[in-house]
Amino acid sequence: MGSTGFNNQNNQNNANRLGITEPISLGGPTDYDVIRTRELEKFLANVGLYESQEEAISREEVLGRLDQIVKMWVKAISRAKGLNEQLVHEANAKIFTFGSYRLGVHGPGADIDTLCVGPRHATRDEDFFGELYRMLIEMPEVTEMHPVPDAHVPVMRFKFNGVSIDLLYAKLSLWVIPEDLDISQDSILQNADDQTVRSLNGCRVTDQILRLVPNIQNFRTTLRCMRFWAKRRGVYSNVAGFLGGINWALLVARICQLYPNALPNMLVSRFFRVYTQWRWPNPVLLCAIEEGSLGLQVWDPRRNPKDRFHLMPIITPAYPSMNSSYNVSSSTLRIMTEEFERGNKICEALEANKVDWDKLFEAHLFFEAYKNYLQIDISAANDDDLRNWKGWVESRLRQLTLKIERHTFNMLQCHPHPGEFSDKSKPLHCSYFMGLQRKQGVPVNEGEQFDIRLTVEEFKHAVGMYILWKPGMEIHVTHVRRRNIPNYVFPGGVRPIRSVRPAGESRRVLEPKVPNHAETGNAPDETDKARKRKQEDDITGTNSRATKCVVGVGFSSEGVSENGPCIGTVTSFPIKVENNLNEALDLKNPTELSSQNGNESDESVKCSPPTGLVSANPGSSSSREAEKIAIEKLMAGPYGSHQAFAEELEELEDDLEYKNQVKNFGGTTKGGSVESFPMTKEATTVPVTTTTRAGPCSSVHLNGSLEELEATDLMAPLLNGIHSTSTAQQKPVIRLSLTSMGKATGKST
Repeated sequence: MGSTGFNNQNNQNNANRLGITEPISLGGPTDYDVIRTRELEKFLANVGLYESQEEAISREEVLGRLDQIVKMWVKAISRAKGLNEQLVHEANAKIFTFGSYRLGVHGPGADIDTLCVGPRHATRDEDFFGELYRMLIEMPEVTEMHPVPDAHVPVMRFKFNGVSIDLLYAKLSLWVIPEDLDISQDSILQNADDQTVRSLNGCRVTDQILRLVPNIQNFRTTLRCMRFWAKRRGVYSNVAGFLGGINWALLVARICQLYPNALPNMLVSRFFRVYTQWRWPNPVLLCAIEEGSLGLQVWDPRRNPKDRFHLMPIITPAYPSMNSSYNVSSSTLRIMTEEFERGNKICEALEANKVDWDKLFEAHLFFEAYKNYLQIDISAANDDDLRNWKGWVESRLRQLTLKIERHTFNMLQCHPHPGEFSDKSKPLHCSYFMGLQRKQGVPVNEGEQFDIRLTVEEFKHAVGMYILWKPGMEIHVTHVRRRNIPNYVFPGGVRPIRSVRPAGESRRVLEPKVPNHAETGNAPDETDKARKRKQEDDITGTNSRATKCVVGVGFSSEGVSENGPCIGTVTSFPIKVENNLNEALDLKNPTELSSQNGNESDESVKCSPPTGLVSANPGSSSSREAEKIAIEKLMAGPYGSHQAFAEELEELEDDLEYKNQVKNFGGTTKGGSVESFPMTKEATTVPVTTTTRAGPCSSVHLNGSLEELEATDLMAPLLNGIHSTSTAQQKPVIRLSLTSMGKATGKST
């Protein structure tokens, strides 16, 4: 676990040079900080965030063995290519690590991000994904091999003696790879292809982070804490639109620069204080962005139009600097902003000795937070297909969030759950969930309706463009109310009794305590007094005005042809989405970001350090006010916060890992006619027969408990100009002023 840095190993002169501004405070730790930090470290150890010595040794042995294998591999291919014996003898490849393992914050069972660096004659397709793959797959200690050569960053995933490995490859322009190779030098990128540049980026960024923090041990403890907190609060997932490991590392590293002599307890507190006050989309930078001499594009919204769409830019410190958080949407930014505010309030209570550390790490009760959810179910024919299908669908879920935000003008907010759920009774199946709510703080008019049926259809159409699609890969999108959430999402398959909360209390702040030994965000058992809450769902809408939302449902595709997955019918149903106010713990509604409304900032942005350092007494009101001013000045930099409409981000930047795995169906859409049926309040089974141009779909059934209402033909022209070839008589759907009409033909339906 290591020491906490109590011996003040910081070099103050060096600390002052770290970062693009002077530190906010150079104050050292007090006795209180020492005690609180020890309590924090004990807490982190008790929840199992540190691996055992045996596991650490096992990882080192695996890495050593892997390094031997790639050295044998490069000599073998060198000989096969006819190189002379001298070059064969000197031929070398080297393994580097990056990510959480290199940062020293990995936990038990975590995978190891690795990079194989090879010479110029060792190709990626033929040699790395060819010969090395064959060598590894024949070894008994290698299991669960899954190569992804077409990814934005090509990778081989496998287990070696039970240790999960993600192996990338970088082909350098060198004939011989020296054993003491320094990949932090920019010259290493000379004549490198794009895939090599991206593969090298992880190692280069990780090493640069460790160089830019004043105290590595304090950084590691704080980062472990923040990673655990993010997972407990449901905001740890890059693919879902939140932040991943590298993002959290960069945010924590910046706080370490601003408080170079602080111990982890204060760094955690200042993390929430700084980022609660941060005005996004001002970027977080660990160092100045270098233009470099190789002509590679770096993040710069002044020059690159697509960079202006980033809502929460967190910039990597190694050349070429990139935004590591391009996946963040307005909904996920709002959720993270609320969580920063919650954390800040709790840390203030911690400083006042009103709460303990476990309060900060209480799990977010996702399935109590909303009354309406989207459930996305996927299935496949076998394990390999399901793994590929899951990876693809997960990469597209962010698009569904973005589409809903865009087509409802950000009035309908989505909260994607970062994890997946599996029903043990349904093999080769998993589910994803999104919470839905109306935008808070705006008037609610009776009967207002969000029509997102075509939004869901467009999402399913995009998913159906997977180039590796196989029969059996299916997707279903369903609206489900809180009371109908399936039991398999809860621990042990048992639905907990919900707690009673007074009207108007925040849905994300005051939540029941949960045991601090669990890292998942699932809900624990509650007390019997919470039984009253059940009535809330049974009488939804009786005491409040409702907003309707019409969403789409996917259907199974048994018997489809091999041309593509069946994109079935779509059914409409209302969702009553009520406002929830952030009143608990004195939280205010999240600040509206000018960038989300397309407004430009009038500020003159310059890189200027704080005029003075904050005093070492963080508890005084004058010190806190000075700290607030210093934080404001941090956001003065050369990159203006003027940004374009966030709705266009979806078209400009797609998910990188799977951007090459989309096929063109020749201008056709997999859709068909829809047979309408009346709404039933009881849980009934309604048969629906669908057809598709990709192949016939068998008759399927819907569970009436999932809130189906009336079916209408939804094959209106999509935004990309694809038209349906079949029509059916439509039932009128009332759409009020807030209904998204961006995807309709302009005619009333």
